[in-house]
Amino acid sequence: MTKFLLNRFVIEDFIKSALKEDLYYGDITTDAVCANLPNPQFEVYLTTRADGVLCGRQIFEMVFEILADSEINIDFYFSDGDEIRKGDKIAKIIGDARFILIGERLALNFVQKLSGIATYTRKFQSVVDKYNVRVVDTRKNTPNFRIFEKYAVKVGGNYLHRFNLSDCVMLKDNHIALLGGSITNAVKEVRKNLSHAHKIEVECDTIEQVKEALLNDVDIIMLDNMSCEDMKKCCNLINKKAIVEASGCVTLNNIEEIAKTGVDIISTSAIVMKAPTLDLAFDYNP
Repeated sequence: MTKFLLNRFVIEDFIKSALKEDLYYGDITTDAVCANLPNPQFEVYLTTRADGVLCGRQIFEMVFEILADSEINIDFYFSDGDEIRKGDKIAKIIGDARFILIGERLALNFVQKLSGIATYTRKFQSVVDKYNVRVVDTRKNTPNFRIFEKYAVKVGGNYLHRFNLSDCVMLKDNHIALLGGSITNAVKEVRKNLSHAHKIEVECDTIEQVKEALLNDVDIIMLDNMSCEDMKKCCNLINKKAIVEASGCVTLNNIEEIAKTGVDIISTSAIVMKAPTLDLAFDYNP
């Protein structure tokens, strides 16, 4: 599932950088505790203290693979995307105690954050599934952590907007303002140099802007921070001539009402930026 997002050469560099941040000058606590233990072996379990969706298994494993080579054995009982319940043992970790203690926090940071996003994003999509509406993420991501957050969104069952600025044209309010507030002029300018393979999306705040976007045959019309009543009017006006995306102030409380307006896509940064981490732990097995 979505493994294409986790290219090894990318995430390996990221994990190494994170390990360096923690370990440049060693782990003085673990080094001292293990100094006189000839072969310190440890067995712990990754467990969950809350219900959720597991995400980040491969990254968790790679932390210890990079850190300890073959000194740590990990046996997972669940896969990414599986639902886990409070009290579940998710994985057993056995091996050199030094490496387990050094890597514990970093591995947990990854899997807790990604599982939190996967859990939260699944809640959003489950509300609107019956309306045949896709919930997608945005580019409001943690800098340099986008690949992981987008992976978690996919694992949770949601969909992805553009990954970066080269994926498609998105004419936002400031682009349009730069050209005198004219959507027509903005679309003409981008079409001068646009590849045939790229779509054009235009952000619209008013019904009049939607009408102008339609006259320019754009591919996607974003209804930004509109009322549900206005979104319904816009969907009737567009009438399948373009993909309709709703965005702005989306919450679990209002997403169903937005879906009922007839939009095709609901984009929201909340599924990433407001997702709480899932409470996971390393539990020692005496």
